[in-house]
Amino acid sequence: MFPISLRNVFVAGLALLAFAAQAQNFAAQPIKIVVPFTPGTGMDTIARAVQPRLSERLGQPVIVQNTPGASGNIGAESVAKAPPDGHTVLMGANTMLIASQMYKKVGFDPVKDFSAVSMAAYGTLMLVSNPKTGIKSMQDLIDRAKARPGEITYGSPGVGTPHHMAMELFKSQAGIFALHVPYKGTAGYVQDLLSGEIMTGFLPVHVAQSFVKDGKLNALAVGGAKRHPVAPGVATIDELGLKGVNVDIWYAFFLPAKTPSPVVNRLHDELDAILKLPEVRDALVAAGLDATSSTPAELAKVVSSDYTRWGSVIQRNAITAE
Repeated sequence: MFPISLRNVFVAGLALLAFAAQAQNFAAQPIKIVVPFTPGTGMDTIARAVQPRLSERLGQPVIVQNTPGASGNIGAESVAKAPPDGHTVLMGANTMLIASQMYKKVGFDPVKDFSAVSMAAYGTLMLVSNPKTGIKSMQDLIDRAKARPGEITYGSPGVGTPHHMAMELFKSQAGIFALHVPYKGTAGYVQDLLSGEIMTGFLPVHVAQSFVKDGKLNALAVGGAKRHPVAPGVATIDELGLKGVNVDIWYAFFLPAKTPSPVVNRLHDELDAILKLPEVRDALVAAGLDATSSTPAELAKVVSSDYTRWGSVIQRNAITAE
């Protein structure tokens, strides 16, 4: 029999050998990146920009699989329940922290059931208004909403979308009421915003700025932590005096929970290098996204805090998808 101290060393040594073996076996078969939304979305664009380069670096085929449904919950759940060996990757976003709290029956926990790997990109939203409203600034919007409760209408591509949740957070922080008009997708929402059928709302900054330049929309503020290079003259919501309304959309890579840390770190290092390539950054900029990366720990911290933040907005406003 080994003494207790030697036994502990022996057990620890076996565990390290097991971890090393799992890390060595990583990329021993094709890698699948699950995108829980349809082709053409921000998540899909990132996954397909990364796909060929990750395949080249790992020496294995990398497949992008679109698995839409239930606001991303179906695809996310499939990854949460996949073997934790590094061969099934989730291309996720902060929308999964929202969607998982809007449905009554969800088969995964976005905080506990994934291993964070790395941030991938950010998308910034701009608060805009139709010029017909006479609302030319963020303060105009707040003042009008307080003076005439219920008059202000705002749109979104649907319940629980980043555009919707951004305005709900804005309303809460500003202490105002505005009527939500949800659409079944982006096209109808943008069309009615441009025509004046609805008064205000959030749009991706790249989309919004083109309409602002043409005089079809008024730029009120951007919802990021800092001004965006596409619209450097537009102040952030925070700069304009309303705190706690950073509504950037972030995109990130995840693996199933309990994936060995050497596997997580290997995938992180590969993705970090890919996301720094000029051609990848340029491809994402063209899609209105700003490439970035993070450590697994940094991403895990953001997931935990954002889950709580959006959960409080959902509960306070009784938002459901069913």
